[in-house]
Amino acid sequence: MKDLLFGTAGIPMSTSQPNTINGIRQVKALGLGAMELEFVHSVNITEKTALAVEEAAGAENIVLTCHAPYYINLNSNEKAKVDASIKRIFLAAKIASLCNCYSITFHAAFYQNKTKEETYKSVKENLDIISGKLKENNIRITLRPEFAGKISQFGNLQELIRLSQELENVLPCIDFAHLHARENGKYNTYEEFCSVLSEIEKSLGREALNNMHIHVSGINYSAKGERNHLTLKDSDLNYKDLIKAFKDFKINGVVISESPNIEQDALLLKKAFNSLA
Repeated sequence: MKDLLFGTAGIPMSTSQPNTINGIRQVKALGLGAMELEFVHSVNITEKTALAVEEAAGAENIVLTCHAPYYINLNSNEKAKVDASIKRIFLAAKIASLCNCYSITFHAAFYQNKTKEETYKSVKENLDIISGKLKENNIRITLRPEFAGKISQFGNLQELIRLSQELENVLPCIDFAHLHARENGKYNTYEEFCSVLSEIEKSLGREALNNMHIHVSGINYSAKGERNHLTLKDSDLNYKDLIKAFKDFKINGVVISESPNIEQDALLLKKAFNSLA
């Protein structure tokens, strides 16, 4: 991508007669550039509707991303749950691709009673299956396992980078609120934000920084990690230095606001970014 676009996690709250297409139009009216389709509980867009969504996004010049359903664990001890997780990601990716989404993100797994290495192998094996199914069906969309906010969840920076190095069509979705929460308040300075972007560039190349999928919000956390999302002004997330790191590294892609006031914080982030020289 050639720009860094800011958008909402789902349909803006200010949307009149809220649905996906009206949400896209409201994103445009707000002066934002992106919207994430939220398949939180299920894939709620049909193949027929997906074509209308693609048309609306194209007409408004809005870039779409997608969040797959939350009910996913590619490391479950139960094969039925792993199989269901693979199906959910695949279906979400299929519909998202029909909508012309830029990428699809998801919470990949929990460690449960397995070691981190055992969990990594399970996630990698199952993501490889999904990637193969997408390729077989000529579905083009980037798989983005998300940086997880709880220490019980798979998905730290090293794990996501390693997956991206070892699998085709996989790149990380970096959730800076989750990073801050998972590390119990760390990763909240300009230097720390820069260290994340530097590690991505070093490990995955400049192309990864040119095609970022990022989540930002305020966040409440404990020693175990994420508790709940907050607005940026109600949290301690140092978003101004985060935005400065984005500017200084000249990253491109999509920044999605997951705050409770999704469009207000998306606009706040965009304003902060545009105010920098």
